[in-house]
Amino acid sequence: MSRIHYTILISVLSLTTLMTPLSDIKAQDEEEDTKTYLALGDSYTIGESVSESERWPVQLAARSVGAGVAMTTPKIIARTGWRTDELIEAIENDKELAESYDLVSLLIGVNNQYQGKTVESFAPEFEQLLKTAIKLAGNNARNVIVLSIPDYGKTPFGAEKEKEIAEAINTYNKVSRDICKKYKVRYFNITPISRKAKSDPELVADDDLHPSGKMYREWVGLIENHVIKRLKK
Repeated sequence: MSRIHYTILISVLSLTTLMTPLSDIKAQDEEEDTKTYLALGDSYTIGESVSESERWPVQLAARSVGAGVAMTTPKIIARTGWRTDELIEAIENDKELAESYDLVSLLIGVNNQYQGKTVESFAPEFEQLLKTAIKLAGNNARNVIVLSIPDYGKTPFGAEKEKEIAEAINTYNKVSRDICKKYKVRYFNITPISRKAKSDPELVADDDLHPSGKMYREWVGLIENHVIKRLKK
């Protein structure tokens, strides 16, 4: 092979070698930049009585994607009726949990209150869940968000005990807010939004108890800027 042909061959091979990895790197970068999200909670997180697309974690993920953040489908560990202790057990028993997530959300406690558990028993269990959430967020508290407990006393289901429920929810939320402050976790107070349900029936699902997709959109509206900014870092 002549020196000229050899030089041309090397040049072609070098160009091919350079071009192919660039494509592969782009695909790898896109894959590496895809964010993961774990949502922990109860009926409010699983979206009782609304479609899957109306669940607030799913709406939050969709808003993030719309803002240019690549994100996988949220992994949700939540079930209607779960208390803090039941969520703790479910997390411990989940065999498909990743080692860490880019975003972890926590909303829990309404069933502790509804089922007559004391706020004193709620506090250490909530703190345990928050510490678990931080661990699952790569030991980074800034990758965790907590939502306050909605006030179901403003729904038709809870209307008869409206005042009693409001006082109890306020007490629970103060406890969770104080614990979040201790661990420097961002706390979103969505309770005032839930209380608008008393005058706006469209904020309540057909079961007369849980939030509608419209209310969940308002929750996400309160949260999304913080989350998107965080995920883009």
